[in-house]
Amino acid sequence: MTILQTRRRFLASAASVAALGGLSTLLPAVTPGAARPAWAAAPLRLAVERRVLEVMGKPASVFGIRQPDGTAGLVLDPGQRFLVDLANRAGEDTVIHWHGMTPPYAQDGVADANRPLIRDGASQGYDFEPRPGTHWMHSHHGLQEQRLMAAPLIVRTAEDRRADAQEVTVLLHDFTFKDPAEVLAGLIGGGMNHGGGHGIGHGGHGSGHGGAMPMMDHSNMKGMGGMTMAAMDLNDVEYDAYLANDRTLDDPEVVRVERGGRVRLRLINGATSTAFHIDLGALDGTVVAADGNPVQPVTGRRFGMVMGQRLDILVQLPAGGGAFPILAQREGERQRTGIILATPGAAVGRTAGLAAAAAGPVDLSLERRLTALDPLSQRPVEAAFTIRLSGGMAPYVWTIDDRPFGEHRPLTVRKGQRVSVTMVNESPMAHPMHLHGQHFQVTALNGTALAGAVRDTVLVPMNGSATIAFDADNPGRWPLHCHNLLHMATGMMTELVCEQTI
Repeated sequence: MTILQTRRRFLASAASVAALGGLSTLLPAVTPGAARPAWAAAPLRLAVERRVLEVMGKPASVFGIRQPDGTAGLVLDPGQRFLVDLANRAGEDTVIHWHGMTPPYAQDGVADANRPLIRDGASQGYDFEPRPGTHWMHSHHGLQEQRLMAAPLIVRTAEDRRADAQEVTVLLHDFTFKDPAEVLAGLIGGGMNHGGGHGIGHGGHGSGHGGAMPMMDHSNMKGMGGMTMAAMDLNDVEYDAYLANDRTLDDPEVVRVERGGRVRLRLINGATSTAFHIDLGALDGTVVAADGNPVQPVTGRRFGMVMGQRLDILVQLPAGGGAFPILAQREGERQRTGIILATPGAAVGRTAGLAAAAAGPVDLSLERRLTALDPLSQRPVEAAFTIRLSGGMAPYVWTIDDRPFGEHRPLTVRKGQRVSVTMVNESPMAHPMHLHGQHFQVTALNGTALAGAVRDTVLVPMNGSATIAFDADNPGRWPLHCHNLLHMATGMMTELVCEQTI
């Protein structure tokens, strides 16, 4: 069998539903929710369920992860355990990943030989010590995340409670009325629609070509209008809408805030395959945390965020008050979404869903400025790996070291080792790389050393590289994958295997 045939077989299974299953056995069979004594605190209740969301005046059937009172996701108080009973009322099997948490292996929210899916109608219990910060929860099964099976997961600290700042959480999404399986099938099948709308696209409006055209190797070709095709390879899909807390700028969420007050924006990029530029408009912002971990303050009005990442940004509102859009503009394009901060009595005007000009790509400019407040200790690296991010658009297969998941070579380490992983991007698109079970420090970008942020998701740009380091303190088989869901579903995932002993 040829490599291409093997990849095609993998793609067929990925497009169905099982792209994320099948991790090989490491630990004995386990039950995610350990038994609790009768006197223990009552668990919080969450349900994965279907809901109808109106987008641009049209109803859409999507998922939600909600508490009994309808609140999306969770906010935990300082010192509160992650003690949760999750009911699956979605009408299909699922599993929910607690993105940003570092729980025991059995409770991470990825299905494999030891950790079954949550069957429709069943419930699953979780009980672990949560990690403070701005995090989120989302499906890690098939393409359910694209249908908005996601919600915020905020773990507040004592410092947060003492701070004189109003907290505002914003969860960003890209949205399509199409079945996500149809979207992925269009990419795999080799057709792309350059005419805009919600068809399969390749990053550009106004290309002048309607209908379908074959996929090509774009790496060294000129695109329409003199634009390089590489420059157009920022977005795989033309979405119908971009959402901030489930709403477009046609009807944005308006958050009432105090004149002269401080606001802590907890921003979550929950999009399937869209990076955003955060635009604070007239407000100056200070980034104080990345992926839930405190950083040295970085000021500005525009900040890049790739899929899976979170930023906490403090803004000071003027004493005179007013209405202040907080916008997220899609990289490479004019489309944007966002919310409005408005003081009492302020007139809230309409904010256009298209910016005046297209945004450039999200790059490493912010990453280079971030420095962890609680960095790794100084110690030698005991296990070092280099992996290549590979694959491309034709065929639509994204891989690591030219191997799709299922044919991958795990990175095996021993518990307690200092580990470094250098990710070299040889593919024609950028990739936000996410590691489960560990938070890492960014220690080099494009070969230049730095003492960067502690994160769980880092951008590896096209023709670039990123090096991360961490202490392997959490035994298990931990996925390391691109957080572009379509890239992960077609193969860009491997595992970090952290064993008690080797």
